[in-house]
Amino acid sequence: MEHRHLNHSRYTIAAIDSVITRGEKADWLELMEAAKTDSALLEKIDRVCHANAHGDFDADMYEFWRQWLVQQGSA
Repeated sequence: MEHRHLNHSRYTIAAIDSVITRGEKADWLELMEAAKTDSALLEKIDRVCHANAHGDFDADMYEFWRQWLVQQGSA
């Protein structure tokens, strides 16, 4: 899936948000694999999740990612 903010090979904050909210399973797995080797990416995911964890219909997806970060020892 091509994400609205991912028009290059870097994961920006907006691209991460797009993957989390609009991505398919394959997109999530790709982000997970990239984050396992890039601590800066783990920090970006954490920022996205904290900023969006409250009050909207996507909160469950952000919570899933927050829990994944905990499992990675990053949150």
